[in-house]
Amino acid sequence: MTEHRSDTTEQRDSELGELLDSCVASRDSRHEDWDTLGFQAKAGDEFRRAQIRYIGSGATGNHESDDRILGAEHFTFSNMRLPAGAVGPEHTHHDAEEVFFVLEGQLEVTVHSAEDGTRTASRLLGYRDLIRVPAGVPRSLRNIGETDALFCVIIGAGRPQLPTYPPTSAMHGVTRD
Repeated sequence: MTEHRSDTTEQRDSELGELLDSCVASRDSRHEDWDTLGFQAKAGDEFRRAQIRYIGSGATGNHESDDRILGAEHFTFSNMRLPAGAVGPEHTHHDAEEVFFVLEGQLEVTVHSAEDGTRTASRLLGYRDLIRVPAGVPRSLRNIGETDALFCVIIGAGRPQLPTYPPTSAMHGVTRD
């Protein structure tokens, strides 16, 4: 007995395959974007880092022309490469929580008091450690290891607002231009 598939079934299978293909962002198609946060190097080379976008642009600006990025509905997802000794400056996402999940290296994640930024608490994160920072809480991070740190960054909004930099941040007053 020979099975016969109808044209309609094959079309549905094809549509499902196309849907699935539109939801895949392969590692090989990603690139490290060292320019998107390049303006932060105005405050020092220790702020140099790369974003590797998968879903949405994160909170680094408008990257809608990059057709490799999957559209974001409810959250964004990227990887960040932070060289040894480098710093992710103190900043605040007012509209969304942010999650860091370490894939390689060692990060020190610090939260700062929202009142004046002078009180802080820090935690060390390593391989497969995760931290969720609530919206409105200033945060910073530092690669405390001797090699690059690679970590996932998830922001809980499909189109997050650009972060702000409080007066205690090295980025306060630094412009994106």
